Parts: sequence; structure tokens; C-alpha cells
Amino acid sequence: MRNTDRVVLITGATGVLGRETARVFAEDGARLGLAGTDGDRLHGVARHLGLSDDRWVAAVGDVRQRDGARSAVESVTAAFEHVDVLIHLVGGYTAGTPIAELDPADIAGMLDQHLWTTLHLAQAVIPGMVERGWGRVLAVSPPVASEPPAKMAPYAIGKAAQEVLLRTLAREVGGTGVTANLVIVKAIDEGGVRATDPKKASWTAPSEIAATFRFLASDESAAVNGARIPLYNRG
Repeated sequence: MRNTDRVVLITGATGVLGRETARVFAEDGARLGLAGTDGDRLHGVARHLGLSDDRWVAAVGDVRQRDGARSAVESVTAAFEHVDVLIHLVGGYTAGTPIAELDPADIAGMLDQHLWTTLHLAQAVIPGMVERGWGRVLAVSPPVASEPPAKMAPYAIGKAAQEVLLRTLAREVGGTGVTANLVIVKAIDEGGVRATDPKKASWTAPSEIAATFRFLASDESAAVNGARIPLYNRG
């Protein structure tokens, strides 16, 4: 199940989940494209992980913009020729306002962050994946996309749009060797508080999410396509 020498593009690479995901794939021997808007921070992640210069590249760009997403992807393909796995972890959260008082700009911002980033990146990597007959597209989403609570419309709308895009993509690439899947989490336990706070028992550790990515990016996951995999119903 190891992803040895795969080319893995990780957006949001400087976040807690991005760094843990990069660590897991680096240990597998993957070549990494670490994407973000701050090149210095990306280099800091690479130094922390002990990545040699021939095993990673900084993919700098604002993926909310089509040109920024393509520039980031081109940085990876210039170094490693192609992208095998896209793990899209760009975050962003806006909530707290009832719909009657909602500023449309809040919805637009969440669509920029979640829908348009996903579309721009998918359009940049999918044609090459289909041509080579192998590829994986992965993202994280919350349950609120399908079960929206009160006062969370912008975030729920943005993530629901992202989910629809990726699940539609999964149907379009079916049978090509390319898959698209979502990992569903309520909250990421960045500080390890789950162990001491029963109210946070449903939170998911970055290591658990990265391990799930590891499987979904493998050859063994070929039959998993268009799935919403919940990682919050702990036994």
C-alpha cells in the first residue's frame, strides 16, 4: 500500500493537517509538491520534515484564482513531470450569522475558498491523470455540508458545492483509473484534546486523516470512488 515515488500535491501544506499528510507520504517515499501562498513557510515545512531538494518542490500560488492554481501545478510538473495525487486541504470558515442578516460576500468568500479552488486544481490535474490512466483526488469536508446547522450557511454552502463537484467528478472519471473521494470529519483534533475532553470524542486526529489519505491514494483503493468516508463515529 506504499505510495513510493508517487507525485503528491498537497494544498494547505503549512497547516497542521497538511504537515502531517506531507510527513506520511514522505515516509512512503513520495515526491511532494507543497502548495501555499508563502514560499518561506513551505520551505520551513520541508526543513522540518528533512526533505531533500530532489524530493519536494514549493508550489506557490493563490489557488482561488485559476492562474494561481495552474501556476502551482506547473511548479510541480516542471520538477516531477506530472501529478499523481491531489490532496486538497485549503481551509476557511465563516459562520455565526442568520440567513436573514447574511452578507452575500460571506457566501462568495466560502465559494472562492472551497468550490473554486477545487475546480481550478481539478481542471489543472485531471486531464494528465486520465491520460496516464491513474490518479487520486482527495479532500476533507464536514458533516454540515449534508446536515447544515443554523447560522452556518456560508460554510455549509461552500463545502456542499465542493462535495457536489468532486462526487460529480468521480462519476465522470469512472473507469479511467482516476478516483475522487472525500474524508468527512467534524473537527480536526490539532491539539490532542480529544483524550481529555469527552465532548470532543468525535474529533479526528490529523494522523487518522493522513492514514486514510494514504489508503485512498494507493492502488488498493481503486474500487473506492465518489465516497464520503466518515471519520467521526468512534467505536
